[in-house]
Amino acid sequence: QGQPVESGGGLVQAGGALNLSCVASGANNIVWFRQAPGKERSSVAGIRWNDDGTYYADSVKGRFTISRDNAKSTVYLQMNLLKPEDSAVYYCAAGVRGLRIVTNWKAYTDWGRGTQVTVSS
Repeated sequence: QGQPVESGGGLVQAGGALNLSCVASGANNIVWFRQAPGKERSSVAGIRWNDDGTYYADSVKGRFTISRDNAKSTVYLQMNLLKPEDSAVYYCAAGVRGLRIVTNWKAYTDWGRGTQVTVSS
């Protein structure tokens, strides 16, 4: 599988919404990560390859929703009620198919360029 391609970032005001897309070949577990300047990359949300399980970081539960369309090789991250602390570069990574959604970024080797999300206060 090649590098995933992220899109959909932008500048929004606090309370606004964005919908990120990740195009990744192959139906694998997909995880969204984010990295703000000076901070370590951290997991945000993940989804199993057959759409029967999801993961959310505590900081985004109730605000973000991950979904996928395997026919389009695309995973989406709908982000609502955005906060300034959500500002970061968002990346998606493809893992192996399986029951476990791996949330440690060090387990992944193929990264796209990411998409910048900036939330103004």
